[in-house]
Amino acid sequence: MHSPTDGPLPTIRPFPGSDPVADGDAVVQGDHWRITVLCDGLFRIEWSDDGGFEDRASTFAVRRRLPVPEYTVVRRGDGVEVTTDRATLRYDGRPFSATGLVVETSGADANRWRWGQEPRDLGGTGRTLDDVDGRMPLESGVLARDGIVALDDSDSFLFEDDGWVGSRVPGRRDVQVFAYGRDYDEALRAFHAVSGPPTRLPRWALGNWWSRYHPYSDESYTALLDRFAEERLPFSVAVVDMDWHRVDSVPPRFGNGWTGYSWEPSLFPDPPAFLAELHRRGMRTTLNLHPADGVRAFEDAYPAMAAATGIDPDTEQTVAFDPTDPVFLRAYFEHLHRPLEEQGVDFWWIDWQQGRTSGMPGVDPLWVLNHFHLLDSARDGGAGMTFSRYAGPGSHRYAVGFSGDAVVSWASLAFQPEFTATAANVGYPWWSHDIGGHTRGVRDDELATRWVQFGVFSPIMRLHSANNPFIRKEPWLFPAEPRAAMGEALRFRHRLVPYLHTMNHRAAASTALVRPVYHLEPHRDEAYRVPNEYAFGSELLVAPIVEPRDPVTLRGRARAWLPPGTWTDVFTGTTYAGDRFVDLHRGLGTIPVLLRAGGILPLAAPDESDATVNPAALEVLVAPGAPGTFTLVEDREEQTGTSTGTGTGTGTGTEPDGGVCRTTLTWDHDAAVFRIDPAEGDLGSVPARRRWRVTFLGAPAAGQEVDAVSADRFSVDLDVATDAGAVLTLAGAPAIGVDARDAARELLEGAQAGNAEKLTAWEVVDRDAPRADRIAELETVGLPGSLRSALVELLGSVHPGER
Repeated sequence: MHSPTDGPLPTIRPFPGSDPVADGDAVVQGDHWRITVLCDGLFRIEWSDDGGFEDRASTFAVRRRLPVPEYTVVRRGDGVEVTTDRATLRYDGRPFSATGLVVETSGADANRWRWGQEPRDLGGTGRTLDDVDGRMPLESGVLARDGIVALDDSDSFLFEDDGWVGSRVPGRRDVQVFAYGRDYDEALRAFHAVSGPPTRLPRWALGNWWSRYHPYSDESYTALLDRFAEERLPFSVAVVDMDWHRVDSVPPRFGNGWTGYSWEPSLFPDPPAFLAELHRRGMRTTLNLHPADGVRAFEDAYPAMAAATGIDPDTEQTVAFDPTDPVFLRAYFEHLHRPLEEQGVDFWWIDWQQGRTSGMPGVDPLWVLNHFHLLDSARDGGAGMTFSRYAGPGSHRYAVGFSGDAVVSWASLAFQPEFTATAANVGYPWWSHDIGGHTRGVRDDELATRWVQFGVFSPIMRLHSANNPFIRKEPWLFPAEPRAAMGEALRFRHRLVPYLHTMNHRAAASTALVRPVYHLEPHRDEAYRVPNEYAFGSELLVAPIVEPRDPVTLRGRARAWLPPGTWTDVFTGTTYAGDRFVDLHRGLGTIPVLLRAGGILPLAAPDESDATVNPAALEVLVAPGAPGTFTLVEDREEQTGTSTGTGTGTGTGTEPDGGVCRTTLTWDHDAAVFRIDPAEGDLGSVPARRRWRVTFLGAPAAGQEVDAVSADRFSVDLDVATDAGAVLTLAGAPAIGVDARDAARELLEGAQAGNAEKLTAWEVVDRDAPRADRIAELETVGLPGSLRSALVELLGSVHPGER
């Protein structure tokens, strides 16, 4: 094995922030065991046959030197009892057993866990959705309703002090026990304290990604982008699948074209010009990698690779793929990737599917690829950017996850929201799915539309299709109704980027963008019964529609449980009282996206579609039923990437020095005042003046001057100096809710049901009577159940003037 220090390559170095040796004051040990109190609810428990213990970083644990919590120790024979404010660990000092290793939590969530018991956690995520048509088992997370979870780190590989990979010593166990009860937020903070924070993504990664497995040429790709521009469909990332490199032109004696590193000249005769054109259009580019077949003699870089790895190029011997050989790894980056990055490639799609074994015992090549690609992309000081498959706990450090080749089916769509949200239970925030599905299935325009709408409210919005001319995602290939809905959804995604990027900074401090509802209300049983509903950042709840619409109402349905308070749909303006279940019905144009009372949602103005820049005009949606505050976080666009990074370092979770600007927005409900505070931080990263449209989801008070008004909202426009801020005082607090009559009439008009029954139902809805009486009377009309349910949703919503 070659030494990783042979020659300079900043890719092979300790992970930034890595500090794997715990403070000695946090350690209690015996002859064959060691306990480290990492946090007040997190214990590391080790057993060693040989009496030695592991202080190298693992794929999960890169930081063990943390502030030492208060704890007490009582020795009991060969064992020990360790107690913190949260939990007590009792251990008999022998090989782990159900009777000899017990952890108990204290307080309201008191519970007991024993070694070897059946896992009862809430699930984490999985390596891939390849060929999964519906649900699949999930790997474990670190959260549980009974409050105690063991994460066994015994089989992961290690990192040496110089940053190279290493194997574990046989006969040693390494287990972390999370004992936080239902304090899920604190459990995840502890997880990230030890495992490192998630990568903070570049702003442009939060816009729409275009991806299609198709042999584009430079001309056909730019023609496609011209059509997107004509259709006002914004994109910020170009994913060029495997046909960027030689596939069909590979000489037969070298095998197939699955692996490649050389541009296909018949498609891309001038790659730097092509990549520069994408940059000119405000897009970043990633190219697909399947590296398993090594570097063969037809590759442009073969002579340099052969020379770097000690092969005579005249032999045409393949340079075998071996990421556990540092000589190969240096050459892999220096001769295969960096020249392409110098041409303009921004990051890499590492599409590894070839197993978990490598030339070093216990070392998964996917882990190695993720780790060193991220470090290499951050070599200029940025946060780094990768796009790859999930490899296990700790993978959150490697930017964006590729979930695999999704099957085109309603069952696939129905599982993706839960799969995405549950990943937060293992600290993994940035899943990217094949939105719309990749393979198999049948054409279903409604399914495609609902998938796009979910994609807008997922971590990464990446449309994708298989190499099949009949699986397509271009909206103009669909009939009018889905085409319009898809277009509006894609445009709204780019309007969301100011909010998403603020949540991106929040995620780097441990709180994922997409989280299960039970993260918000961990002690409410109802919150565990809505697996496809999720929190989308700090302000929103989303309930995607993942089943075909009803043939009577022509509406899709999503069942939601709303936490206490009131919740207003940002698209319809309908307001719902919380602390209850509700069936939400929507036409093909929208899905339920609910803003909490007092919620403030910053959006780019409709004409601000460039995800690479901080907008000069914004619209802020306010749900005025309660007071609220929101701090908009912005930074300099070029904070990461392979060739233009100017940030502070990979995975540290810290802000670029002088590169962040914060603007606090406050809604004072009682005083009916909205404030835009003077921006703080790097004012040079945002425009000196901005146009702000403040839109209240409600009706204006009498005498209120407005710049725009509709049935469910009104707006006031401001021109604001960024360093001065502004104060908007309303004539009175807006009245929340909308009159259900208009929406009910629209519903009945389109319903595929008996006209006589619809007329009777309308007379009931339109009657001046208590809502409870009207809802009860609807039961007597003889409507189809789905239509009655949709009417009940509307009648049960908050009406103007109600609280």
